[in-house]
Amino acid sequence: MSDPVPDQLSAAHQPRWRAFDEQWYLLRYPEVRDWMHEEGHQDLHAFYLETGQRYGHSPNRYFDEIWYREAYPDVRRDLIQEKWQSGFEHYCAEGYRQNSPHWLFDESGYLRRYPELTRRFLDEHGFVNGYDHYLEVGEASYYRGHQFFDDELCRRLALRFPDYFDSSIGLFASWLSLPSSIADAGRVSWYFDPVWYLERYPEVRREIADGRYSSALHHYLTNETARRFDPQELFSEEYYASSHPDVMACIDLGSFRNGYEHFLRFGAHEGRVPKEGVDLLAHMSRPQVRNDVRNHVYDSAFAHLVAARTGDVQRAALAETPDIDENHSRQVFEREAEALLPAFARHPLDFTVTGVPEVSVIVVVYNRLALTMQALSSLRANYAGAIQLIVVDSGSHDQTRRLGELVRGAKILRFRYNIGYLEGCNAALAEVEAPFVLYLNNDLRLYPCSIAHALERLRFDEGVGAVGAKLIRTNMRLQEAGSIIWRDGSTYGYRREANPNLPEANFVRDVDYVSAAFLMIRSSLLRRLGGYDLRYRPAYFEDTDLCVRILKMGLRIVYDPNVVVEHLEYGSSGSAGSQTLMHANLRIFAKAHQDFLRQQQPAHIRNAVQARERRSDRKHILFIEDRLPLRRLGSGYVRSNDVVREMAALGYQVTVFPMLPRDQSELELFGDFPETVELIADQHLSTFPDFIQARAGYYDLVWVGRTHNMARLLPIMNEASRYLPTGGAVLDTEVISTPRTLERIKVLDLPQPKVGFDEMLRRELECAHYCQQIVAVTEHDASLVRRAGYENVSVLGHEMRIRPTAAPFETRRDILFLGALHDEGAPNHDSLEWFVGEVLPFLDNVLPEDVRFTIAGFIHPSVDVSVFARHPRVDIVGAVNDLAPLFDRHRVFVAPTRFAGGLPFKVQEAAAFGVPMVITSLLASQVGWKDGEELLSAAADDAEGFASGVARLYQDSALWARLRDGALKAVERDCAPARFRQDLSSILQACIA
Repeated sequence: MSDPVPDQLSAAHQPRWRAFDEQWYLLRYPEVRDWMHEEGHQDLHAFYLETGQRYGHSPNRYFDEIWYREAYPDVRRDLIQEKWQSGFEHYCAEGYRQNSPHWLFDESGYLRRYPELTRRFLDEHGFVNGYDHYLEVGEASYYRGHQFFDDELCRRLALRFPDYFDSSIGLFASWLSLPSSIADAGRVSWYFDPVWYLERYPEVRREIADGRYSSALHHYLTNETARRFDPQELFSEEYYASSHPDVMACIDLGSFRNGYEHFLRFGAHEGRVPKEGVDLLAHMSRPQVRNDVRNHVYDSAFAHLVAARTGDVQRAALAETPDIDENHSRQVFEREAEALLPAFARHPLDFTVTGVPEVSVIVVVYNRLALTMQALSSLRANYAGAIQLIVVDSGSHDQTRRLGELVRGAKILRFRYNIGYLEGCNAALAEVEAPFVLYLNNDLRLYPCSIAHALERLRFDEGVGAVGAKLIRTNMRLQEAGSIIWRDGSTYGYRREANPNLPEANFVRDVDYVSAAFLMIRSSLLRRLGGYDLRYRPAYFEDTDLCVRILKMGLRIVYDPNVVVEHLEYGSSGSAGSQTLMHANLRIFAKAHQDFLRQQQPAHIRNAVQARERRSDRKHILFIEDRLPLRRLGSGYVRSNDVVREMAALGYQVTVFPMLPRDQSELELFGDFPETVELIADQHLSTFPDFIQARAGYYDLVWVGRTHNMARLLPIMNEASRYLPTGGAVLDTEVISTPRTLERIKVLDLPQPKVGFDEMLRRELECAHYCQQIVAVTEHDASLVRRAGYENVSVLGHEMRIRPTAAPFETRRDILFLGALHDEGAPNHDSLEWFVGEVLPFLDNVLPEDVRFTIAGFIHPSVDVSVFARHPRVDIVGAVNDLAPLFDRHRVFVAPTRFAGGLPFKVQEAAAFGVPMVITSLLASQVGWKDGEELLSAAADDAEGFASGVARLYQDSALWARLRDGALKAVERDCAPARFRQDLSSILQACIA
């Protein structure tokens, strides 16, 4: 009988899973020796080929014959019809391309988890499939072949039983051959607990002893009654199914083997409750958990929770970082300052200025030389420009008298007695030469670029009188993110004690006042005001008073979170004396500014949101979306991001609120939005009622992105209407989905809906009755809104600036698809299935083999792109932050969308980057551009016609240039930023009185 491995595999690299392992085979099937003797066999491999494989024997530890037959009914059917001698023969011949060979390796999951393992990559590196890659290099590189096998946990088991693990074959192969007593002695996955499992189900132990299963994990993953068994203490099949009815429907349809499979793929990421009393969502909200999952320390928050609950040896690492004791952090801050002194003795700081300085820095000191030098060193390192340093020595009697030896170029004003902070600053004001003055404490450290950020803000806007910093105490908690003056004259540092990275502390806004620990002011303004008011000497409330006087002159005080200062609070005077001075000067301040204080909020923490910024005519908008609309997410989020940006540019104060909980890092958030926008990153739909109640009366307009969000919010908004703007809300439909739904039904030949178009449209927009205004993305969509019975509709399209990439036709290569893949079956995913499955085969006959098809854009972890990666032309690059290089190297863009609604942003974006395109006729009609002038198009059911258009555009440089020029002009015409801003402004003005 012939070897079941085809010639094409035999001639190339031979994967481990293909080899026949005689030693393992005899250990696994000890009865074979007697069997061979009885039948007169001499060759073990020949016995396997002629007899063993037909009886369900596996050829090696890497392939499970019995499981393979059960997992793939088509293989079992072919075996019955004698098309194959064994499942292994099928796997070697064709199954290796997409099937999993073993219950503990997931071929499609492996390729989905590591999308860089495209067919091209595997071919170029000599790997037959994902399993081959895993066995040869993947496991050693910490790739994970199955979510129920964690090499780190297996490594711990190996340390307990070193004699059972063979380093030459690796942890995975060793574990597959373990006796059950060792395999079940400890976890190899946070998702399964073998010790608990065997205690809970003692009958499993008997089945293992009978030889039906090799381990508890083997039983759990392969038993025929999957919904009967719980995998560990923190998950209940019964509870999960009863609590989530949608899961049972999916299981009944065969989409999932049991509830746990659904939970691990979707529920765990959504925060669903796995068992009564287990609050996964609360665990997910902990910063340390988010960081560990984001950094791939754990696969999911659920795995993290299990590890934390088990008291694992790494428990200390899993625990939340404890708060820093401020007494200790203050000591460290001061000792660090002292450690710097020897260096200053050898290398003095240089503040020598030639010409006019850019900023004059005033520092008042009283003793504490080490702190002073640390602050001045931080100042010098922070800004390389010309700084006039004015130091007021207020009667120091320590080594501060030698300050001149350590700092060159400084103006040092010495007083024989302690003149105090206020009078010291006023004395220094007479020496100021720069256009800007910075009051700076000597008990702080500046974070990078703080001086430059503050100077830029003052230079950019003449209406700004002063700029203050985000002050962080030595325990890494906020001292203030701008400050509030209450009606009684007392003050409050906004979000004191909070995490400095809290989004509410990281947007620019006008405030009542900012602390003089870091306070930058225009010199001319300061002289007009006469500096600090002497009534507050020696110190405290002088900066509050100064800021109020600036406000009374019609200028603004700006809190800039980009200016960051670490401050040793009360480092100069001590807290006891400071509190006495504060109370005395509070009375002076309150009496001096009664007219101002009457307009302030009453002193209560619940008024902090309203009081955190100056009262003005500026209107507040609450912008609600599925999630915080990062541009890399595509799928309408780019347009939402543009809407937020333009709202901010028009002068509105915008708060962005996400409907769904998502873990997004600070780097993702703050770099993608204007600095004046407030992002609510730690809340979602379930917390919205409390959120809006806490901000009662704060917003002038609620802008809801996407109709399904309006539908979900409507019950809450009806109940909480007393907290919301009286004018209702704006519904930004983003897309009218009824036509898209019907087109999808037609394309995929799905069952027809039971109701007609008009009824579907009415149901889709039923929630719109609540809204003051409805926004559509095209005039066609607006007509559908009117058809549903609403006349209060406006059109707001896309904003796009042309930025054509420079590479000429000759140097460009390959075909590009750019689009977000959030869900399988969604328009972008369907378009890729059609293009890869039906269009690319036609291109194989007309384009050279080295022409690649690149898939770029955000890919949700739940979306399986391995089916595309198997095609030899396909490269998958995922999300790309800078699109210009991507467009610059590609010759043709494709948008093979078969069903969609609204306005195709990706088409306009590709045109703006100067890449000609081939798209479906559906998209051409939506964008309103002409075939042959701005693009090429083909019907969504004409794969050969679409491929012909791609080939023609790829090979014809004249056509390429003509379409590029036409599309660039179309973008300028249809997507002008000025038009977008004007349309948005008109909508907002009509909605906000």
